[in-house]
Amino acid sequence: MRGFAGMAAMPVVPAGAHASPRAELRFTASLRRYPPALLDFNPVSPQSSPPGHDPRPGGVSRVAGAFSALYQFNQIRPGAGGGAAALAFDSPLRPRGFGSRAAPPPRRDFDLVVDLGSRIGSRTWFRGVFTCTALCGAALWLAPGFDPIPAASARPLSDAQFAQARSLAISPLALGADSGRRMAPTDAVEPLLDRPERPTVEMVATIGEGDGFVRALERAGVAQKEADEVARLVGAAVPLDQIKAGTSINIVLGRRASRTVARPLTALSLRARFDLKLSLKRTGSRLALTRTPISVDNTPLRIQGYVGSSLYRSARAAGAPAKAVEAYIRAVAGQTSISSLTPGDRFDIILEHRRAATGEAETGRLLYAGLDRGTGKDLKLMQWEQGGRSEWYEASGVGRESGMLQRPVPGNVSSNFGMRRHPILGYSRMHKGLDFRAGYGTPILAATDGKVAAAGWAGGYGNQVRIAHSGGLVTSYSHMSRIVARAGSTVRQGQVIGYVGSTGLSTGPHLHYELLKNGVPINPAAVKFVSRAQLDGESLAAFRARLKTLLAVKPGAARMAETGGKKKPRA
Repeated sequence: MRGFAGMAAMPVVPAGAHASPRAELRFTASLRRYPPALLDFNPVSPQSSPPGHDPRPGGVSRVAGAFSALYQFNQIRPGAGGGAAALAFDSPLRPRGFGSRAAPPPRRDFDLVVDLGSRIGSRTWFRGVFTCTALCGAALWLAPGFDPIPAASARPLSDAQFAQARSLAISPLALGADSGRRMAPTDAVEPLLDRPERPTVEMVATIGEGDGFVRALERAGVAQKEADEVARLVGAAVPLDQIKAGTSINIVLGRRASRTVARPLTALSLRARFDLKLSLKRTGSRLALTRTPISVDNTPLRIQGYVGSSLYRSARAAGAPAKAVEAYIRAVAGQTSISSLTPGDRFDIILEHRRAATGEAETGRLLYAGLDRGTGKDLKLMQWEQGGRSEWYEASGVGRESGMLQRPVPGNVSSNFGMRRHPILGYSRMHKGLDFRAGYGTPILAATDGKVAAAGWAGGYGNQVRIAHSGGLVTSYSHMSRIVARAGSTVRQGQVIGYVGSTGLSTGPHLHYELLKNGVPINPAAVKFVSRAQLDGESLAAFRARLKTLLAVKPGAARMAETGGKKKPRA
């Protein structure tokens, strides 16, 4: 037990003794006389709990004498032992003498603000209503009136003051906004009858995509008559349609006689071709054309390297342009599977490459695609034009396999080849082709190379295109919304010939595709034909000579020519 001042007369149960009912009464009486702030029980033997004690260990108990005590109760069973109690007081205990007056209860403050939502009808509530009414009445009585307040009006501004205020004020442009003060007209200020112009104007005009040469000159300020003259002179040196989009034209315009006419063309220069520069200069009243040829080195660019973990990334890291790498992968994929390549395989790429004496360089199309494989057959492919068509040929002069029918639209098949009940006519008849489900306006592609035999209206087939192929094969595309191909024209595999529609006897937009062999309909899903181009005679000799020339190019020879025979240092 912890001791405090004033607790000597307080009976306490000694430690080690069992608490009896009489001891508990004496302890309770002492609590009434000396109210504690903290009560701590810690008996180790079974005994009764204090008044109001929660059977669970710990809690707050209401002890006789109307005070709250925080106590902790713990029991350890079995066995007998001592007990202990501790009392802590906030202030020294001072017993009250006989006849002393108890402290009066605290007074409640008078509250003017009353909650009008509680105790409705009571005296407090009526007092709150009266207070609220009085405050509202006082606010209305003290509020100002709504009558206008008389005041003296400002004097109107004079014209000079108004002009000055308008120049310094901020107002919309539509209302004649002005900024800054203007100098008043005096004898020292004379108005200019004419503003001086620059003697010459230099500018650069660029030919846009789909733009015309004459239109670009007129847009830059050249008079129409002079623009036509320049077009005639330039067209005599190089066809105007061969001037690439993005070509820059340097123009110099001279002094004009008056403001009502266009400036005369003094000089003009442009890079008409990669190997040709054209210049025009005015001599007297005429324009003279000067041609400046530019020497060009056409050594092809050869790039080699290992496939590694990725053919595309390895080729790009070796310096091949992105479009060239894509063309190389397409060429190789036509002969072997790209996934079958190993990191030890070597790629061999030869590109068109031109370098001008002025320093410009450009890379063209892919010429040769080679693949040296560690295991398997090596590939040597060169692009060659035969019969107006360019395709890849092997070193032996044999072209790649072709002729597999391409799907005309990306949609799924909704009706197969064979007997079926017609959705419009209502009876069963032979369905001579395949119906592909596709959205309205989907492009329709030619299944393979051929010549357009017919293109137009075909009764129940609606808008139809028929393409004749080698070997007596004919493909038919019906129910088109619009036809692109023209009768008698030659089309390539994958070329757009029309668009999906619902013309003729059709219940909705789709493509009716037929395949005929010598005029007899056959199932398109069961047909696959293969053809290989073969070079012979003079074509084969020219092909092999060109291939030998390309293979003689050393890797990086074109780039060494750009640096004057010195290797470029790597970054």
